[in-house]
Amino acid sequence: MSEDQIPFERYDAEFLSLSNQVQSSLNSLQSTKQSSTQPQSDLTFCKNLLSQCDDLLKQMTVEARSVDIPTQKSDFLKKVRVYKARLSNLRDDYKSSKTMVEREALLSPSSSTDETGGMGLNSNHRERLLNANQSLSAQNDTLDNARKIMAETEDVALEITSELGRNREKIQSAHGRVRDVSGLTNQARRIVQSMTRREVQQKLAMYVMTFLIALTFLIVIWRMWKF
Repeated sequence: MSEDQIPFERYDAEFLSLSNQVQSSLNSLQSTKQSSTQPQSDLTFCKNLLSQCDDLLKQMTVEARSVDIPTQKSDFLKKVRVYKARLSNLRDDYKSSKTMVEREALLSPSSSTDETGGMGLNSNHRERLLNANQSLSAQNDTLDNARKIMAETEDVALEITSELGRNREKIQSAHGRVRDVSGLTNQARRIVQSMTRREVQQKLAMYVMTFLIALTFLIVIWRMWKF
């Protein structure tokens, strides 16, 4: 793996590797149907890999949300959603394989009762155990689904919070620009008012000068006519 890869890409590559291992192991379990000598070990191996995949998805989500480039962030979050769906499918396959292994273990000849009353289970007892196990498995599935819904709800809430934060920054930036424009408008208004006052003062001074000149002219004419 290249050292210059960003964290998201490293998590991406590791997730694909682990999920492929899980899929391969589950396919082997489902195709052999107890021909594997250690089915429980294979199931434990798959369970551990699924847990690692879940941790990687959480890290990928954190890394995707920390990206500043909008287009890249959108691509990363889309990939996370795809991987979440893939992990959910792998979990369903794991549960199916686990149920199959447990059923095969209960119904295997080694667990049946021999004619001498040995250590095996009778048919009715095995059926009751199988039904109880399926009931517990269904309850566990319900709890897992509830946890997944809670996790997805949390992810949606975090996305909404992040989006609200970005919108708040945009609104604050817009308010800042509005304040700047308002300040410039007020400044322009003061300049116009100052120019208007000067214009009025100039007109008033011109009227006064015109009046004084006319008065002086009339006085001069009056004196010339008098003498």
